[in-house]
Amino acid sequence: MSDIKPSARRKARRFAMQGLYQWQMTGTPVLEIEKQFLEENDMKKVDMIYFRELLRGVTTSLDTIEEKLSKYLDRKLNELDPVTEAILRLSTFELVQRIDIPYRVVINEAIELAKDFGSEDSHRYVNGILDKLAQDLRSVEIKAR
Repeated sequence: MSDIKPSARRKARRFAMQGLYQWQMTGTPVLEIEKQFLEENDMKKVDMIYFRELLRGVTTSLDTIEEKLSKYLDRKLNELDPVTEAILRLSTFELVQRIDIPYRVVINEAIELAKDFGSEDSHRYVNGILDKLAQDLRSVEIKAR
């Protein structure tokens, strides 16, 4: 069991999503965004290893992430609002790369991010897409429940 508190992971996800949003909108290099976040935010209670893993991992795994996601989207990823796009990329990365994190946790965290940052009903859209994606990527885990 990890010594990392769930709240530290939650904060890491939150900052990583914001960093991904900034990266999508501005094209600023990820390492520059990471540096900026460290300078401008209180990161004491953030799981920094996870923050870096998410921010760097999503941006270096885009092809895989978008290939997995595209099967379940009703439009192109870049046609979604940028917040939803960032949340779906982040969550897909977690579903693919972090099988130590239960799929329900990944989905619930994504829903909370969408409620906090997304448009009015984006949390429903995020839930629907990630639920279908989890059925595909985490079928063994789901069947074991």
